[in-house]
Amino acid sequence: MDTRTETPPAGPAAPEAPRVLPEARWRAAEERHRARVDALTAGHLARRERGEKHPVEDFLFTYYSHKPAQLRRWHPGAGAVLAGCSADGLRWYRPATERRDGADGAVLDTGAFLAKKASTVGFVLGLLRSVQGRPAHLGCFGLHEWAMAYRAGQGGVRHSAVPLRLGPEGTDAVVESHRISCSHYDAFRFFTPEARPLNRLAPTRESQAELDQPGCLHANMDLYKWAYKLTPLAPAELVADCFELARDIRELDMRASPYDLSGHGYEPVRIETAEGKAAYMEAQRGFADRARALRGRLIGVLAAVEPLLDREAAAPGTARAE
Repeated sequence: MDTRTETPPAGPAAPEAPRVLPEARWRAAEERHRARVDALTAGHLARRERGEKHPVEDFLFTYYSHKPAQLRRWHPGAGAVLAGCSADGLRWYRPATERRDGADGAVLDTGAFLAKKASTVGFVLGLLRSVQGRPAHLGCFGLHEWAMAYRAGQGGVRHSAVPLRLGPEGTDAVVESHRISCSHYDAFRFFTPEARPLNRLAPTRESQAELDQPGCLHANMDLYKWAYKLTPLAPAELVADCFELARDIRELDMRASPYDLSGHGYEPVRIETAEGKAAYMEAQRGFADRARALRGRLIGVLAAVEPLLDREAAAPGTARAE
């Protein structure tokens, strides 16, 4: 008679015990974060006060929905107790107690966050893992911006207040003399109708996880979007790091575009020349490396709560949408 008993399969690992942040420590971190964001957003806020628009820097506050005041708010991320802090008025936080959490204060209610945001967290984690596992494809040369202006004339382009560096005819000629290989849906959807058939791919929202790749400027800028959508699960410093990456990428994106931004102090990356192509690829490779590190940190944030996410998915009646 076989008296051996089978070992039951291991269930999801229990989350780690919260780490306690003394009040002096977390308030200092909060002040550092606010000072950093104030410096990053000062130019935009000053222009907004004067009613001025900027074709490069405004993108981070118009295309993306995260406001400067939201970016300025500091959060420690999941699993941190803010000693001496009240949870009153803090969305997604609950009161922490010494018996349960190691200190009195406030702590992120990860379960409540995941009960509401499970579908978002699951989608983002799957997308980031898919992209992280692929090689970076370089050499698109920022032609998505040119395709957005193709056969639109000066008056029909997205930045009509800024002249086209080569004029409408020259812009169209660059598009027609290159192979367009845009894989990112949120860039492709802004192509002019005449440019869409010229793209080698036909990205859709449904194929995003299949097509996004780590060399794509827009996919890497979107790390900022995923980070702020995960707030306050993602630490504020990580969100700000992703913002800085998006800001730097946006500058290259527009310097390599068909627009003449010399009036705003930007030298063009002339991707219609061999020298410009080489400069673009070198910068693109550097951004891919920076994005890989940040993407890894975001994956780590989500992987830490994945056991709880699995429980939310298994629970009957759990809210799955935002």
